[in-house]
Amino acid sequence: MIKVDLNSDIGESFGTYKLGLDTEVLKHVTSANIACGFHAGDFMVMEKTVDIAVQNNVGIGAHPGFPDLQGFGRRQMKLTPQEVKNLIIYQVGALAAFARAAGKSLQHVKAHGALYNMAAKDPALAEAIAAGVKAAAPDAILLGLAGSEMVQAAKKVGLKGAQEVFADRGYNPDGTLVPRSQPGAMVHDPKIAIPRVIRMVTEGKVTAINGEDIDICADSICVHGDNPEALEFVHNIRTALEDAGVKVVPLGEVMA
Repeated sequence: MIKVDLNSDIGESFGTYKLGLDTEVLKHVTSANIACGFHAGDFMVMEKTVDIAVQNNVGIGAHPGFPDLQGFGRRQMKLTPQEVKNLIIYQVGALAAFARAAGKSLQHVKAHGALYNMAAKDPALAEAIAAGVKAAAPDAILLGLAGSEMVQAAKKVGLKGAQEVFADRGYNPDGTLVPRSQPGAMVHDPKIAIPRVIRMVTEGKVTAINGEDIDICADSICVHGDNPEALEFVHNIRTALEDAGVKVVPLGEVMA
């Protein structure tokens, strides 16, 4: 039986600012990427989000990003490999401590936003992230864009590397995501997005923005549930996967 993980980026509230529908999202996904305070989240939100994830038997993941609250971690920053390694250690270490306090271990790490997209193409940046994860949580799975430098970096440092696909994003012919600033970046129609997801998981194929079919490996599917319509989309994706005979389980079980 084919197994796949369903993950979502959550824990993005900060102080009195409330973002997302975390409690509802965690009823449908199997893994949570929890913001660690640099691009979003704070120490109170981290604790609460971990606790809700535990209540729903959802795998706990750290979601480290650039130190960019104002830009939500989506602006590129030029940091040295040592700086990147240490910002990863700092954030992953914090989230791992909250997981441990809740009686759980950290399942995975997934970089956020600009850090994620830059590392998909930059081997040195990917290796710095992987080195930070290896130092802070050596048993965690490193989740990166399918076919990207992140997957190779995980192997290089001796981490388990999982490959991620996106339910609502367009793909370039080289397997990278279409930038949000360009047409075709987002797939808004569920009638298109859900069959794409099923095909990525069951056939290992996706149609790129130029109409070309490309190979893709789907260990985990990223979904966004930050509004009621998106939440329904998450529910429908999971239902469609299960109807197709796919078992939806936490990432740790997929990679076991």
